[in-house]
Amino acid sequence: CVLLSPNIPAGVTSALALLWLLLCAPGNAGCRLLTVADLLDRVIRHSGRIHSLSAALYENHFAPRDNELGKPVRKCHTSGMLTPNGKEYAQKIPREELTHLILRLLQAWKEPLSHFNQHIEHHQQLPDDSLSKAKQISNMVHELKTGVEKVTEKMQSMGIISNSLNGMASSEAAGLSISNEANMMSDSDFIHCFRRDSNKVQSYLKILKCRIMPENSC
Repeated sequence: CVLLSPNIPAGVTSALALLWLLLCAPGNAGCRLLTVADLLDRVIRHSGRIHSLSAALYENHFAPRDNELGKPVRKCHTSGMLTPNGKEYAQKIPREELTHLILRLLQAWKEPLSHFNQHIEHHQQLPDDSLSKAKQISNMVHELKTGVEKVTEKMQSMGIISNSLNGMASSEAAGLSISNEANMMSDSDFIHCFRRDSNKVQSYLKILKCRIMPENSC
């Protein structure tokens, strides 16, 4: 059994709890065999917490000031990824491709978020609570990617999706190659873009669940 310290921040605790729920082996104390629906529900909730944190961070500290409202937002470093616009188009993508897209988006933010955390440690205008939230986001994205990978493995083992996700190695390399572009963005644009992509990840996970379990009528 895994014991979580009460002194661990809530976001980190939820990330560790997510990992425990996804990785614990049947037969362990306190562990039950989870269905694919259970696992998808957990990663969807986890992605929702990530998006809520990023939205709060943006609105409280990084949203453009009145004299900057006319300033165009810098192109996001993930803009080159072909992503469906709207639920209707996302529902038409094969389940394997949608799963791959979710993993690619998460991978594309892994290195930039780590760099951003190092950068904002010297941000004198951010209160400690907001610095802590920013660091939680990075940890939680890493845990979410691990969680989605575990759900993917389970779906493959059950024949729900095929074992055709062979492009992850190349997508990981692509994620690293575009990280420099992300590092050049302003803090405001960086959080704006992450908030946008975290919302996409949550939406795609919900659509993936609906595609796998159409009885939910969503």
